[in-house]
Amino acid sequence: MTVLLEMRGIGKSFPGVRALDQVNLTVEAGEIHAICGENGAGKSTLMKVLSGVYPAGSYEGEIRYDGAVLENRSIRDSEAKGIIIIHQELALVPLLSIAENLFIGNEIARRGVINWQAAFKKTEGLLKKVGLNEAPGTQVGKLGVGKQQLIEIAKALAKDVRLLILDEPTAALQENDSQKLLDLMLELKAHGVTQIIISHKLNEISRVADRITVIRDGSTVSTIDRAEISEDRIIRDMVGRDMAHRYPDRVPNPGETLLEVEGWNVWHPEQKDRQTIHNAAFHVRKGEIVGIAGLMGTGRTELAMSLFGRSYGRGHRGKVRMNGREVDVTTVDKAIAAGVSYVTEDRKALGLILEEPILKNISLANLAGIAMRGVLDKRREAKVAEEYRKALAIRTPGVQQKVLNLSGGNQQKVVLSKWLFTDPQVLILDEPTRGIDVGAKYEIYTIMNDLAAQGRGVVMISSEMPELLGMCDRIYVMNEGRIVGELSRAEATQERIMAMILKTTGRAA
Repeated sequence: MTVLLEMRGIGKSFPGVRALDQVNLTVEAGEIHAICGENGAGKSTLMKVLSGVYPAGSYEGEIRYDGAVLENRSIRDSEAKGIIIIHQELALVPLLSIAENLFIGNEIARRGVINWQAAFKKTEGLLKKVGLNEAPGTQVGKLGVGKQQLIEIAKALAKDVRLLILDEPTAALQENDSQKLLDLMLELKAHGVTQIIISHKLNEISRVADRITVIRDGSTVSTIDRAEISEDRIIRDMVGRDMAHRYPDRVPNPGETLLEVEGWNVWHPEQKDRQTIHNAAFHVRKGEIVGIAGLMGTGRTELAMSLFGRSYGRGHRGKVRMNGREVDVTTVDKAIAAGVSYVTEDRKALGLILEEPILKNISLANLAGIAMRGVLDKRREAKVAEEYRKALAIRTPGVQQKVLNLSGGNQQKVVLSKWLFTDPQVLILDEPTRGIDVGAKYEIYTIMNDLAAQGRGVVMISSEMPELLGMCDRIYVMNEGRIVGELSRAEATQERIMAMILKTTGRAA
């Protein structure tokens, strides 16, 4: 095979942090090359060096591309050479059409006038290549995340891509959409497009990758050929140790009923005739981890948000009891006062203020806890943040560090710290390990177990069934806005959960 890309001795530093140190990467033409590593290992930083986000001169080492030294000064330079990166946060404009998104900054124009007929015709061809049947004039914001991800790839194809970099492309996708994207990657490979994929989903990497390079603490650990790829080998190289058990051991010891939800009904916030939650009822005991399973879009997040201060929906009906007493959860403040806290599935958009330091994010939901006679106590704020930094092992030079500069796993720990500082009796965790690596996942699981051991109740919403099966004492199954079943730890299997979902699919609203 011909080597298309070679990165030698790449180093990159930020104030107080050595992000990359002597990283080496070789990618052969026409292969799918995966890059694995824990959050903060330097994967995305390495790709930003390659794609020109960090320009030549701002890093150490040498990059050779197609036999010549590569010194990109900007993303535009790298795209001109056919190197296209698709970031985890999609860069599409929701209010523009598919065609407008595909050619924004790359317009088909003559003398400053866009040729829309040509743009629409070329868009139809590109959409066909990625397996979409949408009209070129369709507004992107009206499409699901899975289709938007495919549009990002079509956008790359519009720029004559030779090396396609995909950073966590399936992180926000459900299983069906993930499989479509992986199939497309294999199809692109068959047409000669070289690809680099960064992903924490080891089963997906094992399916499509020809080789895997593992990075740990900013340095290259190993490159694994396809014949030697196994999840155990990848995990061992990523975290520097064997992980015989992916979930920490815990002996369940549930106590009395803590949270009870009865007859909970919620309507869509905009579509007046659409009911999204139908007569939901469930309970959580002290010291118990309860899972909520279901496909994306089945109402799991809507249920959680509606219970947390009616953050979602309208026309709420039903009862919520804590320790047998009915409580008021009609506002976020009242829900917190009742002992309920909620960790959102989207930590960056809804859970954190990225430009603010760690200590301000941690105190945000409980300012009264750091105030004296209505005045914020800065020393108390710093002390609380430092306590949580140590307790949750947040890896950072200090609590004044901006959350923006933390890895995904450490950002998630900051969100957890924020809500733990409210001293909840019940903590609802919505996709708590999305987009973080296996090592950070284990740490989050350990925190959950510690909360249960303290007698608190934990509700875990997750799209990863093995995670639910590995962590939960009981699992409720949701479909079409309804709780359609309940399984004990002993009863729960992936097959039984899917059977419950499929059995109820198509039920009248």
